[in-house]
Amino acid sequence: MKKLVIIGCSILALTACKNENKESEEIKVAENTEMKSSEAKEDQEWQELFNGENLDGWKAFNKDSISDQWKAENGAISFKPSAENRSKTENLITKEEFENFELSLEWKISEAGNSGIMWAVQEGEKYNEPYLTGPEIQVLDNQRHPDAKNGLNRTAGALYDMIPPSEDVTKPAGEWNKEVIHINYKENKGWVKLNGTTIVEFPVHGEEWKNMVSKSKFSEWEGFGASQKGHIALQDHGDPVWYRNIKIKQL
Repeated sequence: MKKLVIIGCSILALTACKNENKESEEIKVAENTEMKSSEAKEDQEWQELFNGENLDGWKAFNKDSISDQWKAENGAISFKPSAENRSKTENLITKEEFENFELSLEWKISEAGNSGIMWAVQEGEKYNEPYLTGPEIQVLDNQRHPDAKNGLNRTAGALYDMIPPSEDVTKPAGEWNKEVIHINYKENKGWVKLNGTTIVEFPVHGEEWKNMVSKSKFSEWEGFGASQKGHIALQDHGDPVWYRNIKIKQL
């Protein structure tokens, strides 16, 4: 009788163990399904701004065509200034306009190079440069470009001439940096994450924004930061620069 009880208990324990394993497996399957579903939804939220092959979706600022200074090559948008016909700059902008968004990309700057990423850019005859209307997140070789000596608010990742990065996490010239730029007018919040570190946070409108602008070189620029919706621009500052893996998520 005692043996039967022991055998019965063993069977019950084995059955319970099997049930627990089954439940555990079912939970794992459910969690994996939920994770894959979440990742798929996240992927759907992102819109590619560069397909790695051509400049479809982009145009030159205040122009309909793009010169061969800007090219799609080796999976990146590259800018190399022409040795000729450099009477004016040629900035690249998205054809589409954006307002509340998160922009993710990678950039690589040449030695002693300078460029920038702007948002809310407006075109028109009275604006001959995108920086006249669009605030800029600086792209720079911090080690060699002289602008880095003009203040931390002009170094890579800074909200140009307004908010400096909390630390320098840039990689050397010639290496790729991953950057995420978050602009949300609904929540009045902007931030920049460079190589995994959030280095800049700022308001994007209201009294705090106006106060920042008033203390910058843009204080007398009538159209600067005045629009919430506009083009995203990649700056021609006369130096070679590369951008890749450019995508945007509208908020």
